Amino acid sequence: MTVRVEADKKSPKAPLKLALFDLDHTLIPIDSDYEWGEFTIALGWCDATEFKRRNAEFFEQYRAGTLDIHDYVRFATQAIREQGTINSIAAHARFMSEIVQKVIKSQALELVGQHRAAGDELVIVTATNEFVTRPIADAFGVSELIAVELERDAQGHLTGEIRGTPSAREGKVTRMEQWLAARSLGWGDVHSTFYTDSMNDLALLEKVTDPVATNPDPRLRALALERGWRILDLF
Repeated sequence: MTVRVEADKKSPKAPLKLALFDLDHTLIPIDSDYEWGEFTIALGWCDATEFKRRNAEFFEQYRAGTLDIHDYVRFATQAIREQGTINSIAAHARFMSEIVQKVIKSQALELVGQHRAAGDELVIVTATNEFVTRPIADAFGVSELIAVELERDAQGHLTGEIRGTPSAREGKVTRMEQWLAARSLGWGDVHSTFYTDSMNDLALLEKVTDPVATNPDPRLRALALERGWRILDLF
């Protein structure tokens, strides 16, 4: 399919244009955090039965909007904390080549590319942690990543805790406002488009100029139809 994004006419007074993208099930047709967990099972880094049970449980909580992200991050980072930095980075490189690269769709790359060509500032805003998502953002050529930041101790080792506000649900709005404030900007200074599949992102959808329900879950699709928001089915 062809995705067309019109570039605004050049104007010295035109606001900064932001293109914001959720990641999982929006730009890629998988949940990267869940799949990383499954990948660590295949590596033998954790007990398969217990990890699968808890991972599936957390995933359902996320879909229902009831996830305690602090509990989840402690669980999700346990394997990499135990394996250490060198092993974990090497494993993630395999994860990228064996899993992620194979599911990145041309139409998603085209969508990002069209916004880049239009001169928009590109930002991926995801509730998945930075360890999992930084290489995926790089694969899309997006340098600005707002993800769950992981706390490190004095030796630089992950603690299992979150640093700052987690970029989940209403936290995505908080983190975006911090990003804007760091550039001496507010919502009124930008024209913002946000692509997401999930009702979990309702708070940010309601903040931006142009909300786009992308591969939306049933609840978001119904809400988008009710409110007249754009609907985009990339895959």
